[in-house]
Amino acid sequence: MTPRGRRVRVSAAVVLALALSAGGAFAVNPGEQLPDPAQEARAREISAELRCMVCQNQSIDDSDAPLAKDLRLLVRERIKAGDSDRQVLSFLTDRYGEFVLLRPRLRGETLLLWGFAPAILVLGLAGYAFWAFRVRRRSAAAQGLTEEERARVEALLDRDVEPGRPG
Repeated sequence: MTPRGRRVRVSAAVVLALALSAGGAFAVNPGEQLPDPAQEARAREISAELRCMVCQNQSIDDSDAPLAKDLRLLVRERIKAGDSDRQVLSFLTDRYGEFVLLRPRLRGETLLLWGFAPAILVLGLAGYAFWAFRVRRRSAAAQGLTEEERARVEALLDRDVEPGRPG
């Protein structure tokens, strides 16, 4: 193996190791954690269901954004105040809307968005494809030869071609 090939393999292994080790990192700082392990477990469970509004594709537990930290602290405050998990989630959705949930609840507007929108999109695309196919077929049929062109083609096909000379 060439030295360059070894360097490429070592670099790929280092990148893979870094990527795999970064997946387990949590953004929750020790100072944020609740002293009661049961309450902290509840806080982690709730935080895993909440979206970081800055990162948008991470839970607030996985995000280092200042807003995610504020939300983590707010969750812990509500738990210390004696709120149930449902009350904490209701408080946050009342304050920030359904967008704060990583998995939005099934409601009228979400059912419309996730249930009917894809079906309408598929039907619309199928209708467009059908229309485009028909238009293309009609235009191909309309582009046929005129009588004069047809006669000229017939004349060219019927003429004798001399041997050795291209037609």
